[in-house]
Amino acid sequence: MTVPLFDTATPLAGLRETILARIAEVVERGQFVLGPEVRAFEAELAAYLGAAYAVGVANGTDALTIAARALGVKAGDDVVVPSFTFYATAEAMASLGARPVFCDVDPQTRNITAETVRAALTPRTTAVVAVDLFGLPAPVSEIRQLGVPVIEDAAQAIGAWQGDRRAGTLGDVATFSFYPSKNLGAFGDGGAVVTDDAEIAERVSALRFHGSRDKQTFEMVGYNSRLDELQAAILRVLLPELDGWCDGRRAAADAYREAGLAEYVSLPQPPEGARPAWHLYVVTHPEPDRLLGALREAGVQARSYYRTPLHRQQAMLEFAPADLELPATEWLAATNLALPISPVLGQAQAAEVVAAIAAA
Repeated sequence: MTVPLFDTATPLAGLRETILARIAEVVERGQFVLGPEVRAFEAELAAYLGAAYAVGVANGTDALTIAARALGVKAGDDVVVPSFTFYATAEAMASLGARPVFCDVDPQTRNITAETVRAALTPRTTAVVAVDLFGLPAPVSEIRQLGVPVIEDAAQAIGAWQGDRRAGTLGDVATFSFYPSKNLGAFGDGGAVVTDDAEIAERVSALRFHGSRDKQTFEMVGYNSRLDELQAAILRVLLPELDGWCDGRRAAADAYREAGLAEYVSLPQPPEGARPAWHLYVVTHPEPDRLLGALREAGVQARSYYRTPLHRQQAMLEFAPADLELPATEWLAATNLALPISPVLGQAQAAEVVAAIAAA
């Protein structure tokens, strides 16, 4: 059988009629921007996470940009970011005129740590972006003890837990993406900024609408970045399913281990006390490209991520010293391989993936 890297269709099959009905309600109402669906989704998302405020924006990159602005990041500041992550994490800081300062990650969890952040701090550092990479929560509480505000980039980790707190509530402010392949995916772009700080939430709300609180008076140069009503209505249908979907992803990760995957590749190691959301299940091997070819021949979809770390990307070279050494980042970039993962990946599919790797 073919094993897809993502299976976004199967979990949605039973929700199709409900989703279409909700879309029809929005069309009938005729209010498409910052209406009742967005307000309801913001309240429901905040309640789900255990946060005080959630503000919907157009996408995850805007969420990072606006969250940083609301936190006070400005041109000339330094912001510590991981190099082993998606480009938007650093791009959002650079777009503000801030300098992304790249730090290394832990090779087991793939996340930044207090130690790697400390090594990258400068006198101009005003924030740290901690990415919950692949659905594993970063050690945000330890990083916050360094005394620098933390933006938790939880785009890949909605539904994850660290101890008794959900991912997205660990930093001073958090950001989410609802890109269709995410654990909670819309039918297009969408994002949110989450915080317990009323002042930050108010600034985010103004910045997403051209820097205005009342649509009449413009206090800041802001953005036109709003989660639309159709996407909010869809996300309201999907949010109650999220915990069950994440349980399915955790069961899929367990199935890989039970099928003996660790005999052939190195598995990711969740931090102590964490319940990962497993947006991606990323292993490492000295010859990932050879395994990738063998998996594709066997009908198993897989891929490598972030082969060129951010500090080696052309657009980021002006921010990264030529002699910058991030050994764990370089190793992970060269050896990682993402295997199929979804809420409905069962034991038979996991065994098939492991058998293809064993054969290779």
